[in-house]
Amino acid sequence: MRSKILIVDDEPNIVLSLEFLMQQSGYDVAIARDGAQALQQMAAFQPDLVLLDVMLPMINGFEVCQQIRENPAWNAVKIVMLSAKGRESEVSKGLALGADAYVTKPFSTKELVGQVAGLLAGGA
Repeated sequence: MRSKILIVDDEPNIVLSLEFLMQQSGYDVAIARDGAQALQQMAAFQPDLVLLDVMLPMINGFEVCQQIRENPAWNAVKIVMLSAKGRESEVSKGLALGADAYVTKPFSTKELVGQVAGLLAGGA
């Protein structure tokens, strides 16, 4: 069974490139363009991993991360936060809220694919 990845970002170019990259890597992909849609997709799509932008309309990525972690049904879901906000305090906040990784934009697509594969294989 293929792993499922939910991409949560409001920037169309980033969504397109991440969707292509993840599909090429063999994952099933769903898209959410804001925080509220992300939480709806969590229930409907039941992803194994979420690529979560921090700056989102409606509900920001930090709040989405926190709500995912507060739901016991989603304990096993891995979260990779993606953000242009790379200050230490923002990285620490993301990890403290339960993100498994925090990747700052711009990022290496090869490294992101490797990180996703590692997390889905049970690594950190």
